[in-house]
Amino acid sequence: MTDVDLPVRSPPFDPTREAHVAGVVLAAGTSSRYGDANKLLARVDGERIVARSVQTYLDAAVDPVVVVVGHEAERVRAALPEGVRVVHNPDYADGQASSVRTGIGAVPDADAAVVGLGDMPFVRPDTASLLVRAYRAGAGDPLAAAFDGQRGNPVCFGRQWFDALRDVDGDTGGREILLTAPDAALVETGDPGVRRDIDRPDDLDS
Repeated sequence: MTDVDLPVRSPPFDPTREAHVAGVVLAAGTSSRYGDANKLLARVDGERIVARSVQTYLDAAVDPVVVVVGHEAERVRAALPEGVRVVHNPDYADGQASSVRTGIGAVPDADAAVVGLGDMPFVRPDTASLLVRAYRAGAGDPLAAAFDGQRGNPVCFGRQWFDALRDVDGDTGGREILLTAPDAALVETGDPGVRRDIDRPDDLDS
């Protein structure tokens, strides 16, 4: 299934149910494409990339905010803003899926989780909150943030997918679930930040 096959839902959304939605931020990777430095500790507008990325979820309608660390865990932990729950993924070198497993495992009581990436500092807080509203409105499950109809991150997964997320492997995280789930959809956010991650130093200048 391609992104073209995923329906696009647009706001406004009228929530019809209560749901406890957690935030999970993946910040455990090795930054292999960035060079020798840890990209999460680079700065954008004077802030550490990981700090700015995580603050998005602290300012959004998710609780708690869990940050998964791994590579250079103590340095990344020291850069995080207050108010987050930090969990360590000892298997971070196995790929993103191991961090998804760790993060989802840390929010067992949540009804859903918005899963974001620590190298996406340009996502707006209201984008994460929009995914929560869309989920509560029954717009789909899972729901991926989109800009101009193109899939991006973060992604909101209902708890019906938690077991499957704990079983994923490799470096794709929950992508296969998103692209094959019968009720999956994109949520149009109007936020270009959902399509902009930092892989290489040049990405900070684009």
